[in-house]
Amino acid sequence: MKKLLFILTCLILVSTKGFSQGILSRLEFGLKAGANYSNFTNASFPTDPLVGFHAGATVAFKFTDNFLVQEEFLFSSQGAKIKGGSLGNQNLKLSYISVPFLLKYRANSGFYIEAGPQVGMKAKEDVSGLSAGDFAKKLDLAAAGGIGYQSKLGLGIGVRYVYGLSKVGNFNISNINNDFKNNNVQASLFYVF
Repeated sequence: MKKLLFILTCLILVSTKGFSQGILSRLEFGLKAGANYSNFTNASFPTDPLVGFHAGATVAFKFTDNFLVQEEFLFSSQGAKIKGGSLGNQNLKLSYISVPFLLKYRANSGFYIEAGPQVGMKAKEDVSGLSAGDFAKKLDLAAAGGIGYQSKLGLGIGVRYVYGLSKVGNFNISNINNDFKNNNVQASLFYVF
């Protein structure tokens, strides 16, 4: 009985090791950083785009050499420049921990296309005249799509559009509709290990 238990334990350990090595060979880890060009859509007050940044880590699982699922963990600074109205003239800065979950097709040449949902958790907001946490909702849902190129060395460049699906505003100010959404274009440099 002890021999049988020992043999079964050894077989499980060997098969688990082989399985985990197979999974690990399909994973890609990376780092990325870049610029954001963001604004609000459907805002009832005048805005101009605001330049911010994003940086973080990526992990992708390769189903095949060309099809991947990629998840990212990014710190993203975005918002808009407000021009007059009830909120005055100011830069409205919102910082999120963004987690896009993207289906990606990467051609053998290195060019790729990607699309999928994104969830953003508000980390910080900088808005004059309102108490901290009073302007934006804590959760931001979006759809993302982009294109780019990754070299054989792992270096790459990408451009992505992030379209907000959930309203940003979490306040009640007369004459201001809080049903506006985030709108963001990202340009990134990345390295995949």
